[in-house]
Amino acid sequence: MQLDKIDLNLLRYLDSLLREQNVTHAANQLGITQPAMSNGLRRLRDLFHDPLLVRTSDGMMPTALAIQLQPRVQSILQAVDEVLHLGQNFEAHSSSRVFRIMASDYAEATLIPPLMKKLQDEAPNVILDVMNPSDVSFHDVEKGKVDLVINRFDLPPQSFHQKSVWVDHFSCLVPANSDIAKNFNLDTYLNSPHVWVSKTGFGVGVGIQPEEVQKLGWVDGTLADLGFKRNIRLFTRNYNVAMRATEQLGLIATLPSLATRLMKDNSSVIVLPPPFDIPPVELKMLWSPLLQHDPGHIWLRSTIAGCAKTIAENNNL
Repeated sequence: MQLDKIDLNLLRYLDSLLREQNVTHAANQLGITQPAMSNGLRRLRDLFHDPLLVRTSDGMMPTALAIQLQPRVQSILQAVDEVLHLGQNFEAHSSSRVFRIMASDYAEATLIPPLMKKLQDEAPNVILDVMNPSDVSFHDVEKGKVDLVINRFDLPPQSFHQKSVWVDHFSCLVPANSDIAKNFNLDTYLNSPHVWVSKTGFGVGVGIQPEEVQKLGWVDGTLADLGFKRNIRLFTRNYNVAMRATEQLGLIATLPSLATRLMKDNSSVIVLPPPFDIPPVELKMLWSPLLQHDPGHIWLRSTIAGCAKTIAENNNL
């Protein structure tokens, strides 16, 4: 192969085709027609003397050569993207760009309002489209359809870039003026009714099995290691619901401390330290390598990091 015979757009087509493994979907991703993408696939097959994608009963599948080509093509496109972005600036104050962020309920409640206030001063026309974890898949992020995901992750994909937002400790939201609050210790904690809340990772969630304690997260896993189990009466994926369950139903909510501080002006509840040690929770932001060198994305990451640092310092995290 000779360089003067290669159209760089063909590498973009190949990258999209191998990601989507579907001609129509690949065309939609790049904003071209299906016939144009089909023509691009034909040219790629001629160029590499290989079918690259083969139709099977499970749909289009990559050939052995295509599997070898995929990481190399991605690396080339990322390098080209980096070169093209050299010297470019992102004019935040005049930009009207829409940034799509997947954020957990906890992250959305604690980070997004201060971030939006900062944007109103520095980038008044920038728009945030905040989605919840059930709206997003790993593939959406990998393709750059979602700019950032902000959540707690046990095992994020190694191909993604990541940065810690902050590390938060747990606190207990307890009904004020209650017997629980007056004598809050491990015994009263275990004997009281609780609300469980969590939504980490990506995609549509599945139902909870209360007996599978180790799958319930940090709090219940730690208790199980001590030989104890909470009396959980309500499972929810919404932090606001969990906090209102303490206020209205008298259920104990064990939450990251920043979430409990959203209720600091509510006289119906008080915040107390847990009666046992719980490992802290780390909030992270992840993004696709495709966006690593984008000037606007660099600005967004820096702005979020600065905002998060201020929040952490103000709350002694």
